[in-house]
Order: sequence, then structure tokens, then C-alpha cells
Amino acid sequence: MRIACLAAASVLALAAVPAFAAPVPPAAAVRQDVTDADLARYAAAEEGVRPIAAQLNGAAPTAEQQAAMVAAIEGAGLTLDRFNAISQAVQAGDQVLAARLAVARAPASPAGSVGAAATDAELGQFAAAMAAVRPIAEQLNGAAPTAEQQAAMAEAIASSGLALERFNAISSALPADPRLQARVALAAARDDG
Repeated sequence: MRIACLAAASVLALAAVPAFAAPVPPAAAVRQDVTDADLARYAAAEEGVRPIAAQLNGAAPTAEQQAAMVAAIEGAGLTLDRFNAISQAVQAGDQVLAARLAVARAPASPAGSVGAAATDAELGQFAAAMAAVRPIAEQLNGAAPTAEQQAAMAEAIASSGLALERFNAISSALPADPRLQARVALAAARDDG
């Protein structure tokens, strides 16, 4: 089996991930049909491939390493073709697909937490509110907001359709919840796309 190496932005920031040479549909076509279940399987396959790829240091894998990577990919429930297609689609720069993959990679929000209870609709509203509030907050340079700036931020939040209390609850939960962070980034990417 011939092996090619792809830049591994989706698996390792600095290492190469082997992609097995096979006909792969264009990335744009793959993006259209990647399910959340596919992304969860892809994330699991990455976890299995990552330690093997880290040992390569840019070299071609041995037959044993190649077999171990194939086993990790197939053990996660993907075919090699599907793994390669998703990898190419992620690396093609689709912001929404990359954000969806980040959600699949993130650990679940704790049960009963703000993140676990937040709906996709609320997170879309939160992302819209943050986009509107950010320019006002950047003008503060660490200073307390004026009454006018507070009113402008409150109006921006209200315009998103999200109650101020819910906005504050999500804002407070965000730093400690990687899954919530990923879901907010996904909502923002969808809004930008």
C-alpha cells in the first residue's frame, strides 16, 4: 500500500499524519455529508493515530506503524477512504467543519451545568451578542464601562434575543467549559458562514 503524508493540522500541530493513497472525493463534496457521528469517529481515530504519528518525526511509517494506524482508524468505525476524505475536508479550511470537529474533540460539559443545558439556538444568540458587544468592550481598554457603554452592550445583547441573565450565565461558564467554548465557536462560525 502506498502512503502519502498530509499536513496534520487536524491531528497534530507539528507532526505529519499519514493519508493512505486512495481515490478521495473532493473536499467540498465531503463537507456536505459529514455527520456529527462521523466527526466523533474521526476524533476517536485521531486519538489512536496521534501517538503513532508522533513517533514518525516526518518519516514514512513502517509496515507495523501503518498497520497500527489502519487498526486505529478502522477501530474508530471509519474506513481509510472516509478518514482521508474528512481529513482533506478539514484541512481545506472550512471554518464550520473545523468548529464542528472541535466540538467532537471536546469533553462533554458537566451534567447540570450551563454548558450542558445551553441550546444551539441560545449559543447562536450568544455568539451574535458577543460579536456586537466585542467592539464596545475593546474600547474600554480595561476601564469600567460608562453608563452609555453599558446601555449599548445591554441593547446589543437584547437585540440578539438572549436575556441578559442568560448571557451572563453563559459568559461566566465559558472559561471552565471547553465543550461550551467549542459550541460557541461553532455558533459564531455558522453565523459568519
